[in-house]
Amino acid sequence: MSIRPVKQIITSKPTMEGAGVKLRRAFGFGDTEAYDPFLLFDDFRNENPEDYLAGFPWHPHRGIETITYVLAGDVSHADSLGNQGKLGSGDVQWMTAGSGILHQEMPHGDAKGRMHGFQLWANLPSSLKMTTPRYQDVKSNDIPEITDDDGTKVRIICGNFWGKNGPVDGIAADPRYLDVWVPSGKRKTLPVETYRHAFAYVFEGSGNFRGASTPQPVLMESVGSEKNYYDAAGNRSLILFDTGDEITVQAGPQGIRFLLVSGKPIEEPVAWYGPIVMNTQDQLRTALSELRDGTFIKHK
Repeated sequence: MSIRPVKQIITSKPTMEGAGVKLRRAFGFGDTEAYDPFLLFDDFRNENPEDYLAGFPWHPHRGIETITYVLAGDVSHADSLGNQGKLGSGDVQWMTAGSGILHQEMPHGDAKGRMHGFQLWANLPSSLKMTTPRYQDVKSNDIPEITDDDGTKVRIICGNFWGKNGPVDGIAADPRYLDVWVPSGKRKTLPVETYRHAFAYVFEGSGNFRGASTPQPVLMESVGSEKNYYDAAGNRSLILFDTGDEITVQAGPQGIRFLLVSGKPIEEPVAWYGPIVMNTQDQLRTALSELRDGTFIKHK
């Protein structure tokens, strides 16, 4: 067994999307090779309704899958195929845009004004770029959660982990998407298939993802009340891993909660324009031309 070394620790950066939604982006609209098959990861945790209520009005998607995971508040969604619904706390939507849809997502805060969640974009291989669009809306109660002997908790959104399967299936990149909580002071090793690209995104507490048995002390800025923790990754940190078949984490004084995401690289050319991701510039030009002339939607 080999522990995956950490290639890079990135702090998500403030940006604005949709009709003026303030969020944080960990990666996206850049070099795709390191994260392949994933394209973009956004953290839209916000507690000021003025910063998110404008939402994401009608916009197109083609050639990708979008994965929305809601922690607090809810998101109303609708599309040009007639689908509509609402995601609440703990719910997941895995949308395969395929050949193309027009889509909107409108966030609403909870009673405290909080709108917390994440959106991940996964690429589709060339053979599935023009597949029929579909949704997988998953309610929180349908997501299995396992508690290990040391108190570690894992919600399995997609993929197989510790003998259980997540409810999302039939995804091209065969990803694994986990929500992991490791209690204060605990050290945990979690399996990851060797040849998948993998990253973790911390959203509560802090911890050390280095593989050495004795972490080397590295000073860091304060993360909440946690100061100078060993080589720590704190809130809004993305950890990109190198190859290996497991990752290890040493939880900080307040424990650590993070998403652990992995998938098989597609290793195909990427031609990208906003929410449309194809393999060639000619395919992009075709998609944009179809948007202009009203032939973008291929499946009714």
